[in-house]
Amino acid sequence: MADGGPVEHGYPHLDMVRSAITALYRRLSYHTVNSFDTSVVPADVAFCDQDDLHLGVQRVAREIVRHYRLPDARMIVSFREMEHAANVELAAGPEYFIELNNRFRNHRRDIGAALAHEVMHIYLHRLDLSFPGTRDNEILTDTAAAYLGAGWLLLDAFREDAVSSQKLGYLTPEEFGYVLAKRALAFGEDPSTWFTSPQAYTAYTKGMAQARRDEQQPPLTAAGWAGRRRYAKDRRFAQDHQVPVPGLQPGPYSFDGRTPLRVSFPCPTCHQRIRVPVRGRVRARCALCRTVLECDT
Repeated sequence: MADGGPVEHGYPHLDMVRSAITALYRRLSYHTVNSFDTSVVPADVAFCDQDDLHLGVQRVAREIVRHYRLPDARMIVSFREMEHAANVELAAGPEYFIELNNRFRNHRRDIGAALAHEVMHIYLHRLDLSFPGTRDNEILTDTAAAYLGAGWLLLDAFREDAVSSQKLGYLTPEEFGYVLAKRALAFGEDPSTWFTSPQAYTAYTKGMAQARRDEQQPPLTAAGWAGRRRYAKDRRFAQDHQVPVPGLQPGPYSFDGRTPLRVSFPCPTCHQRIRVPVRGRVRARCALCRTVLECDT
């Protein structure tokens, strides 16, 4: 939790975020991921200063639990002084034990964001889905919360001006925007109207631009002129030398150097790698997320 300190920007964790999206599709399946096509709506997690603190926390927590389709069990939420925003006990259950930072007693509008992250820890624990290391596992948790429809609350908790700042979660604001944009492109849902923070909206638009670039990499037909020229040069080299050739950065494609020549590249939706023959216009379907891709190989 950045509370008044510097907020990191940009995409330092982008590769891990993409790996987290792939892991979600692999562990949950296409059908389960698609069942989260509707996000938590603002009215269901609204929390104003006039609401009773403990009753309000219970209400918002139950809504997050319901959204993640976790078993309806007793939710025990307490407040204490701590360094981080919140903490969750990953017990066998059936109760859920969550501790929130004392600052949320006076910043109630952001309680839903903290709970979205902590309840996702419970969800991933019960799925037995994790990444090695605390940092990578927290990135997985943020990514899963955003991609499955509750993490827009984490981005909306980001506020920054000349004298103060606040950010929840391990992803940068732009990375949260990127994951939310990937979700928006996959499910046709636009979360931008829900943001109360102008800085969150800006981060979302930047993330959308980055997500759009994923759809404009060769050999996809939407690739730009420069990318197509680079791709053609790499393809000629692979055909002439018959050796594996990785694409020039930032191009993510690679040629296998075999006959007939094949090119592999990440699916712009789930980032599972796809391999197709080099033979001009082809249509490929990702076996993991079922996205149909128009390619010019």
